Order: sequence, then C-alpha cells, then structure tokens
Amino acid sequence: MYHRWILSALALLLSMFLAACNTATIQQPLTKLPTNISSQESPKQSAKRVVALSSLSADIIYQLDKTKLVGITGSKLFKDDSRFTNIARVSEGQSSPNLEKIISLQPDLVIGAEGFSNQPIQKLQGLGIPTLLTQVNSWESLEKLTQKLAELINADPQPLLNSYKSFLANKPTHSPSTLVLVSRQPILAPNKNSWAGDLLTKFQVKNLVAELQGKSPIGGYVTLSAEKVLSANPDVLIVVNNADPQLLDSLKKESFWQKLQATKNNRVYTFDYYGLVNPGSIDAIKKTCQQLTQALSTQ
Repeated sequence: MYHRWILSALALLLSMFLAACNTATIQQPLTKLPTNISSQESPKQSAKRVVALSSLSADIIYQLDKTKLVGITGSKLFKDDSRFTNIARVSEGQSSPNLEKIISLQPDLVIGAEGFSNQPIQKLQGLGIPTLLTQVNSWESLEKLTQKLAELINADPQPLLNSYKSFLANKPTHSPSTLVLVSRQPILAPNKNSWAGDLLTKFQVKNLVAELQGKSPIGGYVTLSAEKVLSANPDVLIVVNNADPQLLDSLKKESFWQKLQATKNNRVYTFDYYGLVNPGSIDAIKKTCQQLTQALSTQ
C-alpha cells in the first residue's frame, strides 16, 4: 500500500513539469507541441497582472519583471523565500487553486502546468481569462518557455537565458556511465525523454538508459529489474530521495547494491527531487547543475 502511494505521488509530481510551452489567449483548448510555441494568437497587449500556478513559471515571471506577478501557488520552494512574501497565494500544497481568489486578483494571464492545472485553466478560459499551459522536460523547452513568457509580459529574456548558459559553463570533460534511480518498487530511471535525462545529455553524461523505452506509467521513465541494474553496472549512481525519503536505505537492501561499481568506488550521490526530476525553480536548476558538475568531476 505504501509503495503504491509513493508511485502515485511520484507520477503526479512528475506530470506537473514536462515538455514544451504553448499559449492560448482566448477560451480555446491548448495544442501541445514538443518544444515549439502554439500557433494560436497571442495577446494584443502585454500582460500586466499574472497568476502563476507552477513554481517554475512564477520564478521566471518574477525574474523577468517582478511587478507583473500578482499570484502564485504555495510551493514549498518559496516557503522561506522573501521575494514572494507579499505575493498572494492562490493554493497551498497539493490543494486545487482557489478560483475565486484568482479571479479577485483580476489577472490578464494565468499560467498553469500541463497535467496538473488543466481543470482550473479550462474554467478560467470559460470566464474569458487568458491562459497558458506549460510543460518542461528539456533544456530547450525551458529556454522557449522563458522567451514566450518574456514576450507575453513585454520583458527582455536575454539576461535570464544568459544565466541558464552559465549553469552549464563548467561541465566536466569526463563522462562516466551514470544511472539515476527515482524509486524502488518499481525501480524507475529517466531516459532521454525527461527533464532529468535531457539534463544528463546537456552534461554529456553517458546515461545508461537514455535510449531505453518501456511500459513505465510515467512518460520519460523506464522500469528496470534488479538484473538490469546490475548488468548496467554504472560508474556513478544518483538517487533521488524526495518522493521516498527512505529510497537510498531501501536500495541498499537490494542484492545488487554491493556489487555495483558505483557502490564499490563510493560514487553514490543523493540529489534533490526539485532541479533534477522536476525543474521546480531557477535556483533549484542551478543547484542541481552545480551538484552534477561536482559529482561527475570526482574521480
């Protein structure tokens, strides 16, 4: 029962931030494209009052032009962030956004996350409020989302795009074979079609499951058997602990654990869920890039 809950929770969290950005400015359903902007009409005037229903979009809008952000979700990423202290919260935790509160803020753009905000976004569309659904599962889609949001609020995206490039400036030249594990039952690992997998590609990491496809319930992730993990035998093993705080300890109980090259050479690293699995925020992405640089540079 516990492990089914973990998998369900992980599936929900992973579905919040995946692959491209699109825009719909009237009350029409959004058309998803992998990394391109939807061809639907953009607002004739730049948005001046934006409500962001995802932490990443809120952070991007704030850094592009903080005066345009009037409402955000109650993400734990912003709990102790003084920048967002005086910005209205329209939801808390995993609760649904409060539509009445959103409407009271008189937004001229509401940004949601595909797979998580669809229902409230559709309701807001029905009220004539311009909306945008976003998905980010690649570095390119992060850049395109930033460019699109800058366009919608009439801001300059280049400083933020330059900061993204700086996150990749110190990529290690050595490329150890690497495996990222996000759960134990089943054992899930990101292939190249996920944010984590694409980030590994940006770091020129040899992701041992990059090309694998499987029947995982979560897009961009493959299910591995204990035998496959042992057969892959990575030089570096990255364990994501947030969805299951006991993941590392539980993996250590697997029969393959002590046989892995990464374990023998003490190259097992624990990463935060935000930044690696879920982009989360710009700071989370930056910290993950720094950690990847350090972990992959260690011989």
